[in-house]
Order: sequence, then structure tokens, then C-alpha cells
Amino acid sequence: MEADNVEFLRRKIKYYFMNPCEKYHARGRKPWKLILQIIKIAIITVQLVSFGLSNQMVVTFKEENLMTFQHLFLKDYVDGTIETYAIYRQEDVYDHIKYVIEQYGRLHNTTVGNHEYEKTGSVYTPLSLCQEFYRNGTIYPGNDTFEIDAHVESDMLPHFELKISHVTVRALFSRLLSIKISFVLKAINLQTVRHRELPDCYDFNILITFNNGAHSGRIKVDLENDVEIKECRDWKVTGASAKSIYLTVVFDCIIILTCMISFTLCLRSVFTGIQLQFVNVPWSDRLEFINGWYILIIASDLLTITGSILKIDIQTKVLTTYDVCSIFLGLGTMFVWIGVIRYMGYFRKYNILILTLRAAFPNVIRFICCAGIIYLSYCFCGWIVLGPYHEKFRTLNTVSECLFSLINGDDMFPTFKNMKQKSNLIWIFSRVYLYSFVSLFIYMILSLFITIITDTYDTIKQQQQTGRPMSELQQFLSVCEDPPNSGVYRLDKNSCFLQSCIKK
Repeated sequence: MEADNVEFLRRKIKYYFMNPCEKYHARGRKPWKLILQIIKIAIITVQLVSFGLSNQMVVTFKEENLMTFQHLFLKDYVDGTIETYAIYRQEDVYDHIKYVIEQYGRLHNTTVGNHEYEKTGSVYTPLSLCQEFYRNGTIYPGNDTFEIDAHVESDMLPHFELKISHVTVRALFSRLLSIKISFVLKAINLQTVRHRELPDCYDFNILITFNNGAHSGRIKVDLENDVEIKECRDWKVTGASAKSIYLTVVFDCIIILTCMISFTLCLRSVFTGIQLQFVNVPWSDRLEFINGWYILIIASDLLTITGSILKIDIQTKVLTTYDVCSIFLGLGTMFVWIGVIRYMGYFRKYNILILTLRAAFPNVIRFICCAGIIYLSYCFCGWIVLGPYHEKFRTLNTVSECLFSLINGDDMFPTFKNMKQKSNLIWIFSRVYLYSFVSLFIYMILSLFITIITDTYDTIKQQQQTGRPMSELQQFLSVCEDPPNSGVYRLDKNSCFLQSCIKK
């Protein structure tokens, strides 16, 4: 009786590790999870493309409005010059402030869009101007003397008090930090109607900043546009069927239902593997019962369900969180496509890629940790030494991006060329720094990284040809040589051996 229980358990475990085709031959069970994953890939991809096109219209509308405001409110603005847009004379400061105020007042006569002022009740929200300056200070560069009170004060002027007074502003230039002009404009994105979506209402919180924080004689001018998307309070659409507008909502509900079924089936398989873990096997073999692909599909289902719910809320104008929704849908689609590799792994020629990635992963992580320490050391050194002399080393973020590009052989010559030769010592240091980094990471670290992958690939390939060493679990299962179509794997309705075996 004990031998029968062991043999039954052996077949039960071997059946658990079979692929869908083998399970179909063993028990006649149709590969529902495989069929469901294929359906999921198709409908989730369609959903992602649909939302991507909708999100693209939102992004385009915001970007084009930003360009519109730059041309409307920044004097003599030219596309692509916002990084270098600055003024250098006091008279230009007055002219630019006056230009902003005049353009704001003539908005209806200048804009070709459907822009409108914000209203609070029946009153328009005013444009406001705020000056920030040091509380007090006397500066005499000619005598190399100064006295400054570092406390920052602000002076807010509403629209009806705005007067471009040369005397008032000039008295603050020596201790002026910034001048900020802010106002709110509203618009409606009508292009979504043609794509069977309800239009959104937009609030553009515009902030124009005259930045004099450096007191270098160069006042940088910047226009920022903080966008708030919300549901329009009253709307009426003619010429488009309401059924057509809400067809995508029904489609999203179908996706949620499909992902819930997939989630249930994969979760059941994970629980089955956890139950089989109670068999007396080493801890190293117990991990074989936890299928990482099922966990990946479960994560994909949860992300897709959450993203689909957010997408429905966006389409019905309950929420406007486009960015959050795109993250959930993007990750969900990425995981569901990666999950396809599981089924390709059942073919011998494709399986070697999966085995190589799984075997090399621990060594790759250890190698990246060691190489990352060297990489960070170069980032900090380059930032503090070369930052004042090279625009690509001004911040830690740009330093990291620049060095990562150098590792990939991208933008190498401009990085060397754009180093300012104001100091011979720094110029020599930059050459030693860049040459040593390129030599170390491209010729040594990157080569070692590739070697780790290739060595693991050769090892896996050799094991497939000569036979890989078997673990205790594999030795236990190798005793059962019955093919899937032998009929011995079919469950006996009157049998209850499994529960007793697991308990033992």
C-alpha cells in the first residue's frame, strides 16, 4: 500500500511539471491557461494601443498649448530658445513685463484657440505679479563691500495695481531675486470627439518667472505650464452615437473579466505547487514547485485590472490620471508579453535562452553590484571636478546619463570636445578621467560582463548535449518512465491517496 502511495505521488508531481500538450495527452485536460493567455495578449495589446492613441492626443494638446503660450506672452520668442531665453537690460525687463500684461488683456483678440479667462463666480480671476527680494542690502562692488539681510520678502501686486514704474523696480534690482507673473487660462480639447471620446476641460496655471537669483546681469525668463484636467460641467455632443462612445468601456470590462479568470487559474496552480512542497524534498528543490511564470502572469493580471479600472474612470470623466493609468497598463502589457516566453521554452532551441538567463542571473547581479560601486565613484568625481566646465557634468543625473552613453559608445567625441579649456589642470584631469573610464568599462568591465553570459550559455549548452546533473527531486521523478499518453496519470475518482501522502 505504501509503494502505491509513493508511485501515485510521483506521478502527481511529474504531472505538475508537464507542459500543456503533455497534460492534454495525460488526462485530456484542455490547455485553458494557454488559450486564455493568447486571448489576453490580443485584447490587452488592442487596449494599450487604443489608450496610447488617446493619451497621445492629451500630450499633444498640452505641448502645443505650452508652445502657444510661449509665443503669446514671451516677447520675440523663437521656438527652441527657452533654455537661452534671457534679458540683460533694465529697460528690457520693463518691456517684457508690460508685454505679458498687454497680451493677457488682449487674449480674445490674439489667440486662435478656444482659450478663456478663469472665473470665480461671475468675476474673472486676476493676473498677479510677485516680486521676491532680499529684505535689505547695500552692495558696493567697487569698494568690495556689501551688507545684506538674507531674509527674503515678497511683494504681491494684483492686476489692478500693476504699473510698470521704472523707479519702483530699479530700486529693487540690486537685491531682486525674481519676478513672477501668474494667471490661469482655460481650454477644451475638442479633438477627442472625432475618436469617440468625451472632451476634457483644461486649466492652465501659467507661471512666467524672471530669475535674477545669480545676480550675474543675466535674467533668465521661463514659462511653466501646470495643467489640470477635469470633467466639463455641462456638455452636449451631437453627430456621435453615445453607444459608440461607451463601446470601449464594455471592451475594458471584458478585459477585466478575462484577467480575473486568468488570475484565478494561475493562483490555483501556485497553491497546488505550494501544497506539493510539503513532500520530503530539500529546500533547494522546493523552489521548483513555485513557478515564477505564474507569479509574473498574476502580477500582469493585477496591473491590467487596476489600469483598466482607471481607464474606465478616465473615459467616464470620473478621474483624469492619465500618467498613472499608462504606468499600470504599460507594465501589465509588458509582463503579459514576457509571459509568452514560458510557452516558447517548451521548445528545445528556445529553452536555452531561458535557462541561460535563469542560471546567469545571480552572477550578473553580483557583478553589477561591484561594477556599480566603481560607476558611482566616477559619477561623484566627475560631477564635483568637471561640473563647472562641462554642461554634461552639471548635475549627478546628467553625469550618470553621460557616462552610461560613453559605455555604449554613444556621443563620445562631443564629450571630449565640449570640455572648456579655461584651466590647464582641469583639462588634463578631464582627459585622464574620460580615457580611464572608457578603458575600464568598455575594455574590461563590459567584456567581463559578456563573458559571464557566454560562459553560462556554453555550460547550459554542454549540459543539454551530455546530460545535466539531476537534483534529488529529478532523481525521484526519473523512476517514473510512463509517457503522458499511457493513461496512468488519469485520476481515479475513488482514490484519496494524495491527501494522505501530503500529510505524511
